[in-house]
Amino acid sequence: MSLATADSAEDKRAPGSMIKSELVQRIAEQNPHLYQRDIENIVNAVLGEITAALARGDRVELRGFGAFSVKHRPARTGRNPRTGAHVSVDQKSVPFLKTGKEMRERLNK
Repeated sequence: MSLATADSAEDKRAPGSMIKSELVQRIAEQNPHLYQRDIENIVNAVLGEITAALARGDRVELRGFGAFSVKHRPARTGRNPRTGAHVSVDQKSVPFLKTGKEMRERLNK
């Protein structure tokens, strides 16, 4: 991958956003006694377990952080904004995060 490609990918991200590799890097900087590959495995395991639980329809609660759940959106008739034609939209399940009280308080200091 060329440098120009990497720069353009970063430009498409929202300002102040963090990707998983940056999260792993920050955790590694704060915990120099741990190997980065171990931290990456832990982060992947946590995210994998949250994803698996949501796929089963379970709710995942991380005290102080928030609760992940799945919301079900029914099938509906939408509209193509370009042509105005009616389009059928299938039902779908979407992940939802309700932030915890402690997180909201820290964000609103």
